[in-house]
Amino acid sequence: MTEDEILAALRLQKIPNIGDVTAKKLISHCGSPKAVFKDKKQHLLKIVGIGRTKLKGLHDSIHQEEAEAEYDYLLKEKIVFTYFMDEAYPTYLQHCIDGPILLFQSGNIDLKNKKIISVVGTRNITSYGTAFCEAFIEEIAPLDPIIVSGFAYGVDIAIQKVANEKGLQTIGCLAHGLNQVYPKAHKKYVSPIEKNGGFLTEFWSTSNPDRENFLKRNRIIAGMSEATVVIESAEKGGSLVTADIANGYNREVFAVPGRSTDKFSKGCNDLIKRQKAHMLTSAAELVYLLGWELEEKEKNSSVQKQLFVELDETEKIIYSYLQMNGKQLLDTVALECNLPIFKTASTLFNMEMKGVVRPLPGKLFEAI
Repeated sequence: MTEDEILAALRLQKIPNIGDVTAKKLISHCGSPKAVFKDKKQHLLKIVGIGRTKLKGLHDSIHQEEAEAEYDYLLKEKIVFTYFMDEAYPTYLQHCIDGPILLFQSGNIDLKNKKIISVVGTRNITSYGTAFCEAFIEEIAPLDPIIVSGFAYGVDIAIQKVANEKGLQTIGCLAHGLNQVYPKAHKKYVSPIEKNGGFLTEFWSTSNPDRENFLKRNRIIAGMSEATVVIESAEKGGSLVTADIANGYNREVFAVPGRSTDKFSKGCNDLIKRQKAHMLTSAAELVYLLGWELEEKEKNSSVQKQLFVELDETEKIIYSYLQMNGKQLLDTVALECNLPIFKTASTLFNMEMKGVVRPLPGKLFEAI
């Protein structure tokens, strides 16, 4: 985007009566953010859903001045930002009609070819919730997913801490600008998260962590990923709002069940009871329902096919036999594959050097 287009997009973000849905309508109709401000108001009023109230203040100079000031801040602080039509914009969020037209980020976020899940829950996490966070990340870590959360007290920071410790990329969605940390007690976690992940926000440097901002940012948490997990929640709370938004986006929602007498399991139990969430007792259930298990099998199958191409005919015969029969003695391999013992031994040695078979004690071999 050119500087003029970026300024126009920032300006659209700042106009009080124009939200992201309206901004996208205007941009779609006019062709670009800059073109919105060049078009005549009577033309814009012909767009379905656009009335005079929404266009009030469209050409107020104060919004241009605010946009220029924020743009100077972005350049000065070298903040990365993405427009909703950019390739770098989060793919899942791109499919959400109310996704922000601009996102600002810090750290080392890499969304390419990644599995992404959002994890939310109460700020009053219990020992049960903490234990589930640790077990969940331990189980799902081999699939190297990105963990998205809100960087708040409780479940948010618990899941992001353990994910970061396990080397997983984690993203905190903020309810304020990147120029501040909230809660302040979490400042010590900013640097570790930015080394392998980072922070996303739609809010400017002039925004504070106001209550309505937290509710607004929940749609980014829900929209960023293919599934949202609620670990603990009371009967009411922001995590249930996030779950509702995820359901509205037709994304999968999971909830961790608890005892009916536990205050911070009531929200999760209710989601499950009303069939608004799958019951989640282990990461394996999420992996299965999202089809990640199948993807991994297909990936491994592809690797095996490539490996098979690199073997000569004799090696292919032996490799196929070991795959079907597991651990086998050298003599048995030679007999069953109808090969001389010496040729079998030398072939197995070559295959060991290629890293496709493993020698075991007692002249046993198996395919890797």
